Amino acid sequence: MKTFRDLLIWQKGMILVTETYSLTSNFPKDELFGLTSQIRRSCISIPSNIAEGFGRQTNKDYHRF
Repeated sequence: MKTFRDLLIWQKGMILVTETYSLTSNFPKDELFGLTSQIRRSCISIPSNIAEGFGRQTNKDYHRF
């Protein structure tokens, strides 16, 4: 495995992000800074944490992320 992009879980996380952004684009505009923002941020944190953990030096740190 060369990069975190090779991880199946990261790829599935990115699919989830794409689908979430697509679904939340139909939310009411008055929810843009409330519910929509919170859902999008929580969703993008999944592949972001996987990528961050992949870059860690030790297995313990890698598994923690």
